[in-house]
Amino acid sequence: MPVPYRAAARGALVLALPLAVGFAVDRPDLGALASIGGLPVVLADDGGPYRRRVFRLGGAALTALIGYVIGSLTLELPALASPVIVVLALSSVLVARVGAASGVAGMLLLVFGVIGAAEHHGQLGLGALLASFAAGMAWSLVVGFAGWAVRGTAPERDAVAKVFVGLAVMLGDDDPATSRAARYELTVAMNTAYDRLLTTRAWLPSRDAAYRSLFTLLTQATPIVEAAVAMLHAGERAPRPVVDHLTRVAAAILTNSELPETPDLDPFLEGEAGHGVAALCAGLRRLDSGHERTPRSPATMGGWLREQAAELVPDRLALNSALRLGLCVTLAEIVGHALPMEHQHWITLTVAIVLRPELGSVFGRTVLRGIGTVAGVLVGALVVLIEPNGWLLVGFAAMFAAGAVVGKAINYGIMSASITPLIIVQLDLQHLGDPAILTERLTHTVLGCVIVLVVGYWLWPGSLRPRVGGRVADTLGAVREYVARGLRVPGTGDTRSVARRDAYRALAELRTAFSQVIVEPSAAGRQAMAWWPAIVALERMVDAVTEVAVSMDHGGLPPSGLTVDGIVDALDELADAVREGREPVRIRIAEAGTATGAVDELNTVFDAMSGPGVR
Repeated sequence: MPVPYRAAARGALVLALPLAVGFAVDRPDLGALASIGGLPVVLADDGGPYRRRVFRLGGAALTALIGYVIGSLTLELPALASPVIVVLALSSVLVARVGAASGVAGMLLLVFGVIGAAEHHGQLGLGALLASFAAGMAWSLVVGFAGWAVRGTAPERDAVAKVFVGLAVMLGDDDPATSRAARYELTVAMNTAYDRLLTTRAWLPSRDAAYRSLFTLLTQATPIVEAAVAMLHAGERAPRPVVDHLTRVAAAILTNSELPETPDLDPFLEGEAGHGVAALCAGLRRLDSGHERTPRSPATMGGWLREQAAELVPDRLALNSALRLGLCVTLAEIVGHALPMEHQHWITLTVAIVLRPELGSVFGRTVLRGIGTVAGVLVGALVVLIEPNGWLLVGFAAMFAAGAVVGKAINYGIMSASITPLIIVQLDLQHLGDPAILTERLTHTVLGCVIVLVVGYWLWPGSLRPRVGGRVADTLGAVREYVARGLRVPGTGDTRSVARRDAYRALAELRTAFSQVIVEPSAAGRQAMAWWPAIVALERMVDAVTEVAVSMDHGGLPPSGLTVDGIVDALDELADAVREGREPVRIRIAEAGTATGAVDELNTVFDAMSGPGVR
C-alpha cells in the first residue's frame, strides 16, 4: 500500500501548528486543546473527492464537537459523566449507520465525549475550553479543503487513471500469478472509481462537464476491462503498443490533457488473433469517441435526508452492536471508578477506539491496539522523561501525527503506536516529567483491551461462531446473476457489465471480509481459512464467464441453454447449501461446449465447498 505522504503532511501541520502557536504566546494549554480539536478531521480524512470529503470531514467534525460539548458539560456535574458516556456509546452506533462515511463519525462522537469529560483542562473555564477546541477544528477543516481550489477533480482523475494503470499492469506482466493479483487490484480500482464518481455526480448539476467526461471514460473502460480479463483467462498476451497506449491514457487523465491517439490496431487482428484481442482493440477504438452519457439530475437535499433517516431504524445487527458497546463502556466506567487510579477515562477511551464493528475483527484490532500502545508508551516515555522544551515538543507532535496518519492507512498497530504518545502530549502537557502517567496509560489500555476481549469477544453471544457463510451465499447470488445475464442474453452489453461489476465487487468485498475474520483464533477464523480455496475458484470461474461473454460479442459460439441452466442451478444449489449448513449436492453439467472452462472452475468450487471445515 502506498504511503500517504500528503495526508501525513496535512496531519502534522494540523496537529503541531496549534501547539507551536500556544508555546509562542506562552499558552501551551490552549495550544494543546486546539491540537485536540484538529484530531477528528485528521482521523476521518481518507482522501477521495472533495465533495465527498465535505460530508465525511464535516460530519466527523460536527459529531466530535457535539460529543466534546456534551462531555465537557458533565465537568460541572461529575455524577452524570458515566451515564452520559453510556448514552453516547449507544447513540454512536446509530450515527455510524448513516451511510458508509459515517462509521468514523459515530466512533468520534463517543471518543470525544470521553475526552471532553476527562479532567485535562487544568483551570480553564468552559468557554475557553470549547473555544480552543473549536478553533483547532476550524483550522483542521481549512487545511483539509485548502487544495480544492487547485486540485478540484484530482482525486477523481486519480481514481479513473488507476483503472488504466491496472489494465496496463495486468496485460503487460508475463507472470500469470502476478497478472491475477493485478486483476484483483483492477477490480478494487474499478469499484473505487465508480463509487467516487457516482457519489460526486449525485450532487452535481448537469452542466459539470469535467465529471461527465471522467464518467464517460470510466464507462468506456468497462469493455476494455472485460476483454482484458478474458485474455488473462485464455492465456492471450496483449501487444506491447497496446500496453504502452494504456499507460499514456492514464498519464493524460492525471494531467487533464488530451488523450493520445490510438495506435494502429489492424496488424494485431490478423492471423490467429483471439476473441479477447479483438474485443480489446474494439474497446480501445471506442475510447474517448466523443459520446457522453446523458446528464443526470442532482439529488435533492430532502431526498438525501429521507434516505439517511431511513438508515437510523435499528435492525438486529445494530441492536447487537449497541448492546455490546454499551455493556463494555459501562464496565469500563465501573472499573475506572472502582480502582484507585487517576485519569481513568483512558480505559473507556480504549474500549471506544477498539470496539468498532465497521472495521472487522475485534480480536485482531484489540491485539494490535495493545501491542501498538505498549510501543507508544515506550516512545512517550522518552518524551515525558526528558521534559523537552516547547519547540522540540512541537517537533515530536508533528512526527507522531504523521505516523498516526500513515498507520491509519497501513496498519492499526502502527497507528496505535503513533497516536498514543501524541495524545499523551495533547492531554497530559501539565504532567511532563512525571513517569507515573505512563504507567497509568499502559495499565488503563491493558484493562480496556481485556474488557473488550473478554466481554465484547469471548463471552459475547455469536462472536465465536462461524459467520462467514452468509457473505458467501450472497456472493454466489451475484455470480449467478452475472452468469444468467452474461451467457443467456446476447446484445445487452450494458446490463451484462452491471452484473459483472456487481459480481466482482461482491468477490472483492468477500476477500476483505475473510481477511479480517481469518486472524481470529476461533471457529470463525478456522472456517474462513477452509473457505479460501472456494473463493479463489469462484473468482476464476467469473473470469471464465467473462471470457465466454466477450467471445460471444465477437462472433464466438454461445453455450447451450441447457449448459447455462445447469450452471445457474449449480450456483443456486451452492448458495442454498451454504445457507442451510449442509454439503452441496453436485450437479453434473454435460456438453459444456464453450463454457467448459467455467464449468471446470465450478466443479473446483464444489470440491472446495465439500471439504472439511466449511460448515
